[in-house]
Amino acid sequence: MSESNSKVTVLTVMAGAAGITLAFMWFKRNGIFSQKVYSPQLCISNNKDQHSLAHVDGGSGGPALLLQGRPVDVLEKLNALIACVSELKEEVRSLKEAIPKLNERVCTEVFQKGVRKASPQHRGSRRKKAETFRDDYMSSEDAESENGYVTAHTDTEDESDEGPIATVKPFSEDDLLDKADEFTFFIHKADNLHRGSEAEKKEGFMMLLEKKNQYGDKVPYLWRLARSYGDMFDSTTESEDKKNYAETGKIFAEDAIKLDSMSAESHQWFAIMCGYMSEYESVQNKIKNGYLFKDHLDKAIELKPQDPQLYYLLGRWCYAVSQLSWLERKVAATLFGNPPSATIHDALQYFHKAEEIHPHYSKFNCVFLAKCYKHLGQTVNALKWCDAAASMKSASKEDKEAQKELESIQSSLCL
Repeated sequence: MSESNSKVTVLTVMAGAAGITLAFMWFKRNGIFSQKVYSPQLCISNNKDQHSLAHVDGGSGGPALLLQGRPVDVLEKLNALIACVSELKEEVRSLKEAIPKLNERVCTEVFQKGVRKASPQHRGSRRKKAETFRDDYMSSEDAESENGYVTAHTDTEDESDEGPIATVKPFSEDDLLDKADEFTFFIHKADNLHRGSEAEKKEGFMMLLEKKNQYGDKVPYLWRLARSYGDMFDSTTESEDKKNYAETGKIFAEDAIKLDSMSAESHQWFAIMCGYMSEYESVQNKIKNGYLFKDHLDKAIELKPQDPQLYYLLGRWCYAVSQLSWLERKVAATLFGNPPSATIHDALQYFHKAEEIHPHYSKFNCVFLAKCYKHLGQTVNALKWCDAAASMKSASKEDKEAQKELESIQSSLCL
């Protein structure tokens, strides 16, 4: 229901009340209703064309009320007025039945309007969203009382045999946020902040932490919190802080997997946290995390086979395994029986798969393709992917790191 329709509804009820009041006053003024009870007598005058209908005071000496005109005309007027009153009464009854439904219709209208207004760049707080929706609708002072309630009240409300007309409370902030699905807004905002600058990623991290008690049992929240710990891992330069962020992020990703083992993102971010942890662990734990990384990445690819990032990460794992030292392989064989196995060709396969799904998916993907071809001695192909990486802008911190590796590869190829 539009704002103008809401005004018309309230004004119609008020107009109906005014009509009843005016009808009552007309009756009273013209002597149809008297403050005393009189005995009606019909007096016909000597004038053949003139008739008088009089209410004669029953001996009390009170004033006599006289209505001039033909009796038939008077009765017709009375019938017309009675019909008007009946129609007004029916209109009031219809409005009383419709008013309780206003709340639902108004909330639906405002929610739809609010969803259309929502954008990926929306940064408003929970209260700001509610106030925006409320102000969009409650812009008319005619429709709002002092305590924020919209009412439709007539002069005959207390006298009506149908009961008082309902008072309508259009919505509260909590009702609006329930309609708009607060959690959906929350995770969308978290995604937007994750894609932003380092300052925005930090803002997203703090926002997610604040909701841990409220959403700690929801899988979409848990893996996003793990991802946010990954953002903090990337943003800091302190080794101890990096290790703490990776450890904590791994715990939340594992909690998400326990709640839903079919969540591809939960497996993905658990694998990434294992990869981060391997940078700060002993050889034994590094290899253990390597196994976990591969297992959960394979599961994520099974659940989400068209995500280029997963193939890029698996290519990185294959490349790293192909570069393991003799000591690391011996430790892996001693502790786990079979050491991890992968070759440069395996890594190439996954990097190309990422390119197939999303050409020029990332600057780092092109850099690693160049590194693989360099190790295989295919200089032409290596230079080709160096050129591809060089044509891409260095926007993020990761891109800038990729640019440094690219320059190193280009220098070695030119020797």
